[in-house]
Amino acid sequence: MARAEKTTAVAEIVDSFNASAGAVLTEYRGLTVKQLQDLRRSLGENANYAVVKNTLAKLAANEAGISGVDDLLTGPTAIAFINGDVVEAAKGLRDFAKANPTLVIKGGFLDGAVLDAKEVAKLADLESREVLLGKLAGAMLASLSQAVYLLNAPLAQAARLAGALQAKAEQDPTILAGGAGVPAAAEEPPAVEAAAADEAPAEEASEDAAPAAETTDEAAADETTESTDA
Repeated sequence: MARAEKTTAVAEIVDSFNASAGAVLTEYRGLTVKQLQDLRRSLGENANYAVVKNTLAKLAANEAGISGVDDLLTGPTAIAFINGDVVEAAKGLRDFAKANPTLVIKGGFLDGAVLDAKEVAKLADLESREVLLGKLAGAMLASLSQAVYLLNAPLAQAARLAGALQAKAEQDPTILAGGAGVPAAAEEPPAVEAAAADEAPAEEASEDAAPAAETTDEAAADETTESTDA
């Protein structure tokens, strides 16, 4: 390989390392061209599966600041540069390896850490991002429903209390004035009116006494007349 071609190839692998969320290194010995095509189709947008030369991959890893993968770069190597869901890509590689034992997962690289084959398998056993987001959304909706219920419950109770108070007030308006159904006490009459009420019987008694006096005078006059005639 010419130096220019080598430099270009290394730069492409560096770009793939930098642009990917992670990578899974595999040995593809024994896979046919058709099987490699099927594997790429099965990964879809989650990963870009590329056959690489170990020496170029080592140079690219060093330039990308990735260390610890040199031991994985032995034998025929193809790297799945993960662009989408890391878990889905790991599941796709695992399932394809089960159906095609000639594909061997050697390890990987994720978030600055090197993974061995067992750790990649554990990654494949995790739930996908969509499933986790669905569970998170369900939990959030459940919490939101509980919060709405707790907020609305006191308001509903207050509304029922207000309705009961309104119905009670329609039956007994004095309850709104604090009377609680007891009529308010009658106001006392003014002092002048009370005094006038006390004087009225005395005047009537004087008027009644006048005829009695007249009767006494008539009796005295009759006695005088009788004395003169005698």
